[in-house]
Amino acid sequence: MRTALIIPTRNAGAHLDRLLPALAAQTLQPDEFLVIDSSSRDSTVARLREAGARVEVITPDQFNHGGTRRLASQQVEADVLIYLTQDAIPARPDSFARIVGDLCSEDDIGVAYGRQLPHPGAGLLGAQSRRFNYPADGRTKRLRDTSKLGIKTCFSSDSFSAYRRDALEAVDGFPQDVIGSEDAYVAARMLMAGFAVRYAAAAEVYHSHDYRIVEEFRRYFDIGVFYGRESWIREAFGSASGEGLRYVKAELRALSAAGALWRVPEVLLRTAMKLLGYRLGQKEHLFDVALKRRLSMFPGYWK
Repeated sequence: MRTALIIPTRNAGAHLDRLLPALAAQTLQPDEFLVIDSSSRDSTVARLREAGARVEVITPDQFNHGGTRRLASQQVEADVLIYLTQDAIPARPDSFARIVGDLCSEDDIGVAYGRQLPHPGAGLLGAQSRRFNYPADGRTKRLRDTSKLGIKTCFSSDSFSAYRRDALEAVDGFPQDVIGSEDAYVAARMLMAGFAVRYAAAAEVYHSHDYRIVEEFRRYFDIGVFYGRESWIREAFGSASGEGLRYVKAELRALSAAGALWRVPEVLLRTAMKLLGYRLGQKEHLFDVALKRRLSMFPGYWK
């Protein structure tokens, strides 16, 4: 069984001092190592080529969260495709071996995604986000779990994931043009086609973000755009409203445990801005392109 590691990059230099040693330490070394780089202006391309990667350079306006991953899948010949983002650092030498092992643990699993731990020094809310979405226990999700899990059934993350090529091709691969959430798109397609999604909790990477409030707004605007355009996912798996309430309650408990209840107004403001961003994203067809560029975390998407 051939494996390929695929990493999209742009100006990844700040992460490579941690990423490259972690990749070199993996007990499972991929048969192919492909980087799709969006014209980095730092040493990213040279350092990754020196580390043994095949680097294909595209222009920034050619990048698309779905389309670039789709392009990458067509450039390798492996049976298993491991996707990683440039800021996701394997936390243990067997992270790749474990995620591939989970992917192959049951015949119907089409994608496995790993556990994301907060980066060392992550803020309280950034760390809480990882704990909420990536618990210690793994599980396999199938379409029949929708009545219990709702929209979380198709939750997946290609910040660190492994796909069976035949399953990916069975659902026509990554979407060519999406603003983000391409991982949820593929997971939903796989579930509806009879495949399972595996949360591989023992396959760990460090990956977290400490978003500013305006960044939270922009991120949720893009999420709203995605789900507004891909309404079939909400129709099949339900909305995220109940999950959002659970998330806020978990944040408030985390503040209480940390003796930081003074941050409650911040959490409430963040929640309001996320909701506003999401709702505006669903109404993006009413806005002109210039405004959408200002509201989005990925202004380059809006051509």
